[in-house]
Amino acid sequence: MTQVITPELRQWIVSQAQAGFGADAVLQSMLASGWKEDVAIEAMETTLRDHLQTTQMAQPVSDLPPLMSVPQLSISEQPLYLDLPDRRVSVLSAMSEPNIVVIGNFLSDDECDGLIEGAKPRMARSLTVATKTGGEELNADRTSNGMFYARSETELIARIERRLEALCNWPLENGEGLQILHYRPGAEYKPHYDYFDPAEPGTPTILRRGGQRVATIIMYLHEPSKGGGTTFPDVRLEVAPKRGNAVFFSYNRAHPISKSLHGGAPVIEGEKWIATKWLREGKFE
Repeated sequence: MTQVITPELRQWIVSQAQAGFGADAVLQSMLASGWKEDVAIEAMETTLRDHLQTTQMAQPVSDLPPLMSVPQLSISEQPLYLDLPDRRVSVLSAMSEPNIVVIGNFLSDDECDGLIEGAKPRMARSLTVATKTGGEELNADRTSNGMFYARSETELIARIERRLEALCNWPLENGEGLQILHYRPGAEYKPHYDYFDPAEPGTPTILRRGGQRVATIIMYLHEPSKGGGTTFPDVRLEVAPKRGNAVFFSYNRAHPISKSLHGGAPVIEGEKWIATKWLREGKFE
């Protein structure tokens, strides 16, 4: 028999959360009441996410971090293609809230292979920025291997960065170095935000190097057979990791209201390689 997630169930889940009961306790209570585990988990995840989003949307604007200027792709007239200085790319899909654009044919096969081969000797377990200290740290939510190219380190890197500058209409000097990531089967990066949390003590130190991050571009270099998509849980979108394609998204506030929560879904079969570029408010040094 199919179990339906009713408005009454959602209201009950919210009331339990507001009363201070943890997720495990709420789940066990639902299972004891006869709910199937997969239905119970889905009900909890979707209900609490929607409730959190509603609560955040109701937050007074005066309490939010300030609005930031962000990169904008030239797609106001809904073009099918964008002619960049050295390459014609296609606009596969676009969303305004949040600002997400999927670009086709951004990299050639040779460029994808070149980025991977250049990165292989320098790969190590991926770190994340530690906003509590301003440094870097291992994070159990991120199970990939990675490395950073210096900005304009090689002719290939410089060419791709010029292409990104034209695509995003954002100064090349405002970009961090290109990061290469490798995901084997089972590897993932759980949903997270790329901006630096203003409430964390290490954030002021991080911001001295170029201000906040304002946009991210993920380029797919090698596609797995199954899994590995880029997910946006707030809008229930998943971008397939198609080789040569890219996904751009920006976030005009360093706050969950930007709906920029995203992650790398687990690779099920094959291997995934990506290149990531983060754009800052100002010159990154």
